[in-house]
Amino acid sequence: MKLTINTDGGARGNPGQAGIGVVIKDESGKVVEKFGRYLGDNSTNNQAEYEAVVAALQAAKKLGGTVLEFHMDSELAVRQLNHIYKVKNAELQALFLKAKNLQAGFSKVTFTHVPRVENREADTLVNEAIDNNLKQ
Repeated sequence: MKLTINTDGGARGNPGQAGIGVVIKDESGKVVEKFGRYLGDNSTNNQAEYEAVVAALQAAKKLGGTVLEFHMDSELAVRQLNHIYKVKNAELQALFLKAKNLQAGFSKVTFTHVPRVENREADTLVNEAIDNNLKQ
């Protein structure tokens, strides 16, 4: 089963208050799962981007996905996940390896950079996750 996945991660402060957003759609474009999650107050934007990919891979496995098409607005993360750029940061290396190991369970996984405007739903989930934590 093919799934289209939009992910986003963000941090206010960088490092700072961080969250992720994931929207997973089936082949017909129907949203089959979406969620946001607060990560804490000491993550960077890039760490949050990778945490979103890891969470999405875990969710896609539970949904029975076999072919995954990621859409992300982080050009850096997309280029790293596509092996165009090396991952030099130690914290990102650990998250990169976790994501790569999770990909082994799927027949095909692609990562495509999209403009931020095309990733609005995932971005909204990031902000809601951070905002909801700040209200507590």
